[in-house]
Amino acid sequence: MIRHIVLFKLKDRSPESVERTASVLRAMEGQIPELKSIEVGKDVMHSDRSYDIALVTTFDSLESLAAYNVHPEHQKVIAHMAEARESSISLDYEV
Repeated sequence: MIRHIVLFKLKDRSPESVERTASVLRAMEGQIPELKSIEVGKDVMHSDRSYDIALVTTFDSLESLAAYNVHPEHQKVIAHMAEARESSISLDYEV
């Protein structure tokens, strides 16, 4: 199994903007067959080094992750994030 984690820092860090973007991420649940699990968390510390949102997803294989990356529902999220994010970092590892 592959765990895919992405942390997002948003341009607009207001609670409304963070919730709107978290909702966009959560909307992938049940829409992409390769996506085995999804968790979206919003930062509670709000420190200078904090990111605003964490996306934690699980896939059966690297091939499943690759299929997710090009899926139309994920492409909609990518388009939203291109506008909303200031920066992001990611990590993919075997579980």
